[in-house]
Amino acid sequence: MVGFVSDNVSGIHPAIYDAMSRENSGYRMPYGDDDLSRVLDDRFSELFGAEVAVLPCLTGTATNSLSLALMTRPYNSVCVYADSHVYLDECAAPEFFSGGARQVPIGGPEGKIDPAELLKAMAAIGQPQSAQPAAVTVSQATEIGTLYRIPELHAITTVARNHGLKTHMDGARFANAVAGLDCHPSEITWKANIDILSFGATKNGCLAAEALVLFDTSYIEEARYRLKQCGQRLSKQRFLSAQLLAYIDNGLWLSNAQHANRQAATLAAKLTAIDGVELLHTDKSNMLFVKFSMAQIAALQAAELAGYLYDSGYMRLVCSWATTDEEVSKFLATVS
Repeated sequence: MVGFVSDNVSGIHPAIYDAMSRENSGYRMPYGDDDLSRVLDDRFSELFGAEVAVLPCLTGTATNSLSLALMTRPYNSVCVYADSHVYLDECAAPEFFSGGARQVPIGGPEGKIDPAELLKAMAAIGQPQSAQPAAVTVSQATEIGTLYRIPELHAITTVARNHGLKTHMDGARFANAVAGLDCHPSEITWKANIDILSFGATKNGCLAAEALVLFDTSYIEEARYRLKQCGQRLSKQRFLSAQLLAYIDNGLWLSNAQHANRQAATLAAKLTAIDGVELLHTDKSNMLFVKFSMAQIAALQAAELAGYLYDSGYMRLVCSWATTDEEVSKFLATVS
């Protein structure tokens, strides 16, 4: 059983599967010239309460890398959190897509960029021997499951705006962040001066669908060319569009995330009462980082319930839209 290793292990939500099935009959125009693709901008604009342009992509890596390439040139740099996914786990794809723009790691507590540390990186501006800062990217939720509060985002984007930098959000678990913060999606995106969002959907019930959401719509023309160049302009785009529309229709994206967050909260509440268990934090997302005793780890491994175990001794547990009460109960019984 691998149910707590990642939210990537879950399947496709039935409503999304059905939406794709409905598109699997008859004929449609290719490359986004179909009825579903033509309404993406309007539907996402309604969701965010602002005019946006949307480009469907297959993977988070492509979405993040394309976003950062739009904001940079080869002599630029992107300020990233030191342990972020985009910095450590995307095989230098952002540098590749941008033609060489360097990623500059920025420190901070709780998996989040410290605005004071970000400000120090601005000293490179105007120095001809240094890559010129052009963008900042933040992960929401972060790689350790923490959440940027609205004031924290404003503190970062204020530094960026004051120095002429654009801002990107890696929202692989954006829905979990919105659910955890109990806010409108606009509050942590365009109202917080985010220019481009990688709107994740695959981890939260889709098959392979992410949305590059442009709040700064001046990027749209260049984005369309880059989308084709990087192999993300699909001939049968209707199947991505069908997923994304089913995902946001009737609030499915948010209800899926709320379910995952609730299951993680149940785990957290019960685990804190068990001897030998230490939680790294208890933020309101679908990820937990827990330190178990060696005996508890062995029991979880024997029961095929273990999450991803880091060298630090912490085990990452991730709940998804499909995590059941029975699975949570079985996990807790194993470590009790």
